[in-house]
Amino acid sequence: MSVFVISEIGINHNGDIDLAKKMIDLSKKSGANAVKFQKRDINIVYSKEQLDKFRESPWGTTEREQKQGLEFGQKEFEIIDEYCREKKIEWFASAWDENSIKFLDQFNSKKQKVPSALIVDLDYLEILSKKNKYTYISTGMSNMENIEDAVNIFKKNNCPFELMHCISAYPFDDGLANLKMISFLKEKFNCKVGYSGHEKGGMAISISAVALGATSIERHFTLDRTMYGSDQAASITPEGFEILIKGIRKVELALSGKLEKKILDIEIPVAKKLRAHIKKK
Repeated sequence: MSVFVISEIGINHNGDIDLAKKMIDLSKKSGANAVKFQKRDINIVYSKEQLDKFRESPWGTTEREQKQGLEFGQKEFEIIDEYCREKKIEWFASAWDENSIKFLDQFNSKKQKVPSALIVDLDYLEILSKKNKYTYISTGMSNMENIEDAVNIFKKNNCPFELMHCISAYPFDDGLANLKMISFLKEKFNCKVGYSGHEKGGMAISISAVALGATSIERHFTLDRTMYGSDQAASITPEGFEILIKGIRKVELALSGKLEKKILDIEIPVAKKLRAHIKKK
């Protein structure tokens, strides 16, 4: 089965639905299988004290104004839902709280995702796992006990899932990628394991993850890495996304061989030429 590539638009749209539509278009053009967004009820996810703090942004001078400016509501998600159907690309979102889970229910997306921040919230995992949708479980900021707890909940509720190896820093140095965890998690939990990447730049680590058995790849998508936003620096531009997906598909082809060693038909004339000087016994 082909590696499932997710373009994580997240909140890189900066609250602009026209920008989001352009990002959907370019994600589709790049060859992504799906685009993903994020949904929060900021009054649940953040404390009043946090929201009242000073923060300059394009939307005002408080954390509340900044975070509210990044959130899409009913109208915007209806547009996204219709637009993705029109463009024939799958979409889903990570819900950061129970209200957002209920909000996203109306759109009947085939998939959902546990953000790394919420892998330790057992009540949240119980609610999400009972939706019985294919779920990507991101494992950033977690230890093995956290992952085991999450897996046990999803197995108990018979909810299909896929772990995603992840380092939750935006961005992080290449030496911290620890891609060996992909095969380790796959063997330990007997499940599919993908890779959600936030590395500093380039595509080598994400492409290598496929060579090491990743069944899905998620990378943040941006039109410009210098745009306003905390995720932009760890994101990939449309041009980079095309390179990434082409590289992933090449690795898939390279891994498609059988576990046997024989002389290939295309090697026969080469062998005849280069071994002509060898005396037969």
